[in-house]
Amino acid sequence: MAKNQSVIEVDGHQISLSNLDKVLYPKTGFTKGNLIDYYVRIAPVLLPHLSGRPLTLKRYPNGVEGIYFYEKNCPAYRPDWIKTAKVWSGGNNRYMYYCVVEDVATLAWLANLADIELHTSLSRAPEMQRPTVIAFDLDPGEPANIVQCCQVGLWVREIFAQFGLQSFAKTSGSKGLQVYVPLNTAVTYDQTKPFAKAVARLLEERYPEQVVSDMKKVLRVNKVLVDWSQNDDFKTTVSVYSLRAKERPTVSTPVHWDEVEKCLKKGDPELLAFTFDQVLQRVEKMGDVFEPVLKLKQKLPAVEQLSQSAVDPVDQVRSPRTGDRAAAKPRRKTSAGASRAKRKAN
Repeated sequence: MAKNQSVIEVDGHQISLSNLDKVLYPKTGFTKGNLIDYYVRIAPVLLPHLSGRPLTLKRYPNGVEGIYFYEKNCPAYRPDWIKTAKVWSGGNNRYMYYCVVEDVATLAWLANLADIELHTSLSRAPEMQRPTVIAFDLDPGEPANIVQCCQVGLWVREIFAQFGLQSFAKTSGSKGLQVYVPLNTAVTYDQTKPFAKAVARLLEERYPEQVVSDMKKVLRVNKVLVDWSQNDDFKTTVSVYSLRAKERPTVSTPVHWDEVEKCLKKGDPELLAFTFDQVLQRVEKMGDVFEPVLKLKQKLPAVEQLSQSAVDPVDQVRSPRTGDRAAAKPRRKTSAGASRAKRKAN
């Protein structure tokens, strides 16, 4: 049976598209044609975040309810205009050639492969040992949800604010929240990974009823895992503006901190759940909320300085929606050091 094929021209490149009416999200009727259309429309804000970063494909040839697979090597049948990054893989003991997305045509070609999710390195090739950010993936263990992640995200923000560093939040597009602290300076994973781990352990020590730093599922019930392990050269993280393979075509969406605070206050996880059409509307109205992550240069403090962090634990309060116990926003100590950090952050 012949595929329903069509050819489009994007930036001077001819791209063959097939089965545009194939439904990828059965619950909503979202098709492969919709997938391609979304990525082409979101490209102006998405491409800068993909540029130079080795991409791991996560393909769903039969939709989100079907079998999926990861693909690290860029397909051998790719057009010759698609760029690749040569990256050594210790696990495979050989070089891998990852796709690198630099233009709309590459995005459209990958979407035609049903590459629903875009997972990138925290580094840009060829400097694979130099992350541009330090990242925290806040993953709730049931019955906790993104509301509890909001509280933990605000604690992460507070820790970095004391050192005069800005941080930025985005939804995972699934259950959780992610916090990125842009660095864009000469730093290595040997610095960022221990620092991220120390932040996770610090939060776990201060808020043991709400935070866990160990990935064991038995420890994560109704707690938020602060996943620090993404800060590694062989790990990938879902890109901002990437679709997720859930029941609905939700998107990993950058959000303002006041939106995070509102979600915590209201106790409503749906306040931070955005589908592809909502994200396109947000970008039209707000632009790229995550743009500073690309440009802001910040120096990572020494890990030893975390022990001097001025965040105090506070009494627990009840979540307005679930009744689960959640922590209120931490107070700062009124030390001169904390005051200086606050002025610097502002």
